[in-house]
Amino acid sequence: MKKVIAIHLDAYEPSLGLELMAAGEMPSFRDLACRSARFELDHGAALRTGLAAEHVATGLSPTDAKRWAAVHFNPDTYDVWQEGTYTPPFFAALPIKTVVFDSPYFDLKNAPNVEGIVNWGAHDPGVASMSRPEELLSEVIKKFGEYPAKQWLYGLSWNSVEKAKQAGDKLSKAVAIRAEIAEWLLKERIKEWDLALISISEAHSGIESMWHGIDPNHPLHHSPSAKVSGEGVKNIYKGIDSLVGRLVENQEDAIVVMFSMHGMGPNHGDPASLLLLAELMYRKFHGTAFFNRQGESSMELNQRVELPMLESWGQWVRAGFPEHNIVSKSKIWRIASSATPVFLKHRYRLMKDQVRQKPLDPRHVSSLDWNPTTRYQSFWPNMPAFALPSFYDGRVRINLQGREKNGIVTIDQYRSIRDLVVRIVTECKDPITGQGVVDHVEFPISNDPYEMNETEADIVFVWNGAPTGFLHTDYGKIGPIPYRRTGGHTGGNGFAFISGANLAPGNYGVRSAYDVAATLPDLFELGDYINISGKSLLT
Repeated sequence: MKKVIAIHLDAYEPSLGLELMAAGEMPSFRDLACRSARFELDHGAALRTGLAAEHVATGLSPTDAKRWAAVHFNPDTYDVWQEGTYTPPFFAALPIKTVVFDSPYFDLKNAPNVEGIVNWGAHDPGVASMSRPEELLSEVIKKFGEYPAKQWLYGLSWNSVEKAKQAGDKLSKAVAIRAEIAEWLLKERIKEWDLALISISEAHSGIESMWHGIDPNHPLHHSPSAKVSGEGVKNIYKGIDSLVGRLVENQEDAIVVMFSMHGMGPNHGDPASLLLLAELMYRKFHGTAFFNRQGESSMELNQRVELPMLESWGQWVRAGFPEHNIVSKSKIWRIASSATPVFLKHRYRLMKDQVRQKPLDPRHVSSLDWNPTTRYQSFWPNMPAFALPSFYDGRVRINLQGREKNGIVTIDQYRSIRDLVVRIVTECKDPITGQGVVDHVEFPISNDPYEMNETEADIVFVWNGAPTGFLHTDYGKIGPIPYRRTGGHTGGNGFAFISGANLAPGNYGVRSAYDVAATLPDLFELGDYINISGKSLLT
């Protein structure tokens, strides 16, 4: 039987790859592109869900999976949490030998016919660390070591040259070790396989923390860390090129499908989605400020908000809340957690699931206590509308009678409250640029608000650029606050290369990003085995 290698480039920006290919610095990508059928991939608004890897693993769009975000809301308790995947990978339905390495949101325990490793060094893994066979993960760690860039999976480095240099070096080293593991896994450890899914996360971590180094239009591009950040991202991309070259060379008769679901760009969401929207809602419905801190040097370095080198973003934000001298429950949990046996942590999580009326399936659940929006959570039951934690866009939930336990908005008032929130937010200006903060507004639930899923919102605001502050004539000035991540999921189309299949090299236009998942079983003529949102790129 033929072999297929699927290489998932998590959060990869194609324009940078093209630039490096043109400069001769990514020869493996260039050679593969020349002999491949080439597609652009349109991921649509789903790129803002943060669940691209889940769309790869399950083959399902947000609509088909009934999951529009990783953040879940319980209308009975007003509790929020971030939840990993719970949908079985479509690979579980394929009657072929499949091996997977480090694919985020790939629930290996629900794919008993698949071998491999998940959550060795994945950015936003969506699953607990595991392997099949069970001893495989410990073998890899013994032979190659733990993931060498754990600090920089989510670490922020733009306010320090030293941190930026370390992030670039560590992530580049991680790519090199990932290449060694992938080569060993497919050549020596698991020799009998038909389909291999290899995911690469370092571009995701690198771009989110160091985008300002490669984007000349970014407000932080002239900061001291920009040069080494740009070098770091480019070195990561060159490392990915080397990894791909090794895989292709070692499996020269295999069909290669290399893809990224969407491109990347500047971060537009962090200040507005993590804090500013929540504070605006509080000021509207409480008549006073809860968060009150502004950047003291917002005009420095091309109008960016200064974050001192020795101060973290979380520390800077916490200082603006009235209770900032009180140890937060998240810090208490971190202190207690360090001394708590693993079995007690597991029991605590199961108890929380019971409180939320969630199944006792030990899913990959993460706390959102670090997110500033959750500081407003105690006020939500008494507010007509409130901001939900979000990472990419602004999401507002209306406290609707008959849906939320303490709902105070009647169904007759629903439209007027929704319009009121939209008007207030769209009236806000960015205090640095003077432009409106909203690009456009979406209403995911327009027909029946009572049908809303626990991962949806009544109102979604897509931000205009990257507002670091809100200025409203009635509710005053909020911020500006510093950048958190400099890169984000704001890019254009992704791409797919298919080499070795019955497709002539050349450009084949734009297709849905979900079509990649449908292509993999079709390469084995197994399309009838599964339910997938897309259509094969071979058609």
